[in-house]
Amino acid sequence: MTFMHKILGSAAALALTAGAALADPALIYDLGGKFDKSFNEAAYNGAERWAKDTGGSYRDIEIQSEAQREQALRRFAEAGFNPVVTTGFAISSAIESVAADYPDTKFVTIDGWVDPGTHSNVLSVGFAEHEGSYLVGMMAAMASKSDTVGFVGGMDIPLIRKFACGYAQGVKAVNGDATVIANMTGTTPAAWNDPVKGSELAKAQISQGADVIYAAAGGTGLGVLQTAADENILSIGVDSNQNHLHPGKVLTSMLKRVDVAVYDAMTAGADLETAPRAMTLSDNGVGYALDDNNAALVSADMKAAVDAAREQIIAGELSVHDYSSDDSCPALNF
Repeated sequence: MTFMHKILGSAAALALTAGAALADPALIYDLGGKFDKSFNEAAYNGAERWAKDTGGSYRDIEIQSEAQREQALRRFAEAGFNPVVTTGFAISSAIESVAADYPDTKFVTIDGWVDPGTHSNVLSVGFAEHEGSYLVGMMAAMASKSDTVGFVGGMDIPLIRKFACGYAQGVKAVNGDATVIANMTGTTPAAWNDPVKGSELAKAQISQGADVIYAAAGGTGLGVLQTAADENILSIGVDSNQNHLHPGKVLTSMLKRVDVAVYDAMTAGADLETAPRAMTLSDNGVGYALDDNNAALVSADMKAAVDAAREQIIAGELSVHDYSSDDSCPALNF
């Protein structure tokens, strides 16, 4: 029995002996770890805020391999946790295998998709990453002095191409002659947690003239932000507000409110409504970060332009192409 199996087993045992009938929620993080300062950590922050606000308790687990996804789901469901909240698209297939066996348990897949017609006890939460990325792309173009900006993605999947495509559209809206260099870290889940590779990609883009680089790569992005700071160029963080990691060097962060999705799911508890949810600019599901760490980098003109575009997108006056709608990106050749 592995160490993680023991953790899962003890989680179930403790829940059963500590009153699982109370239906505490559970949270399963995607590969990359709870404290990735990005996607998973946003989920953790949402759970912690829920616990603080309500006095409730929850269980969480950091899986170490893809094989542990289904096991974690079954252990938590067997122990009576409800809802079982998960992060990352990759766990959706495991939820499809498990959900029917536990019809009274609500499952949440953040960033994933499970057909609600087939599994009525599963909530799929998606985000308009292309909209938020468009805004930070505008900021990148306005901040760039070289007219060349970069994008470093994690695993090469449609979701991350959605970030890249929105970003490129925002860049091109400000400067049609700008160059956008885009690289993905890899094609396996290891791409989410490789800061060394992130650093190498950032250096390669800098050598091609990039002076602003947007990282949408989980833990790998930390290497991008560090290298950008070391090389005295600007970076853009993702998911969580990463401005504080390198004050004065991170232009902004594209906020993806995974924390809100987790908080809302835990608040709803077993009464969770499972109609698919899309979090957009209109409900602050995505956006950009402005705080003391980056205020000096964001000019009044930059903020005014981005805020105007935000309102236009919300009003339907400005359309940002969604890569996932047709697997294409007119603004970026990939």
